[in-house]
Amino acid sequence: MSSETPLVIRHLGLQDYSLIFEAMKSFNEQRDASTADEIWLLEHHPVFTQGQAGKEEYILLPGDIPVVKSDRGGHVTYHGPGQITAYVLVDLKRLKIGVRDLVTLIEQALVQTLADWHISAAPRKDAPGVYVDNGDKIASLGLRIRKGCSYHGLNFNVSMDLSPWQRINPCGLGVAMTQLVDLVDEPPTIEQVMDKLADYLCAGLGYNAFLSGDSDALLHKLR
Repeated sequence: MSSETPLVIRHLGLQDYSLIFEAMKSFNEQRDASTADEIWLLEHHPVFTQGQAGKEEYILLPGDIPVVKSDRGGHVTYHGPGQITAYVLVDLKRLKIGVRDLVTLIEQALVQTLADWHISAAPRKDAPGVYVDNGDKIASLGLRIRKGCSYHGLNFNVSMDLSPWQRINPCGLGVAMTQLVDLVDEPPTIEQVMDKLADYLCAGLGYNAFLSGDSDALLHKLR
């Protein structure tokens, strides 16, 4: 699938959603056929985001947490510290994959990551995302494709405050949310989980290796 152009992975730390949202759109608009694919790994300050299919009634009681309308697919979701967000900025035409292929490989990367901590999980045909065996949801997906390239990506609950999820109807499904630390005896660090997820996303996209991007330079440019 991949090309000779390397995959770049950036670790961006804890960031404001609106800042990164604008950065993704700018990256997508400015890229061309020679631009390397990138994955941005980060956490967000607390925020509810409303995707293109998100209905106002899914936002039950936002309170002091801001609500941002997003151009990604999907419904309403929550971002917060302790949740891995991975933004997948890839050229689907160059990789010779379709949108459904991209969704599937993202879901499988999450399933494989969870399996490393002996957690059995799977996607659902009727609703993008990854669910553990009792039906609780542990990861959400929402993508936007423009000019044959993707942005946005996934949210993966690792070690967060789950209470804000009670203020919305997540993805319009009415499902309960869970997280990795509640399903294991010896919780890993979020950095350990990020590293595993990056490896599986890299392999799923057809890359044999990746480069670490200059995250400080990107963040300085954004500010």
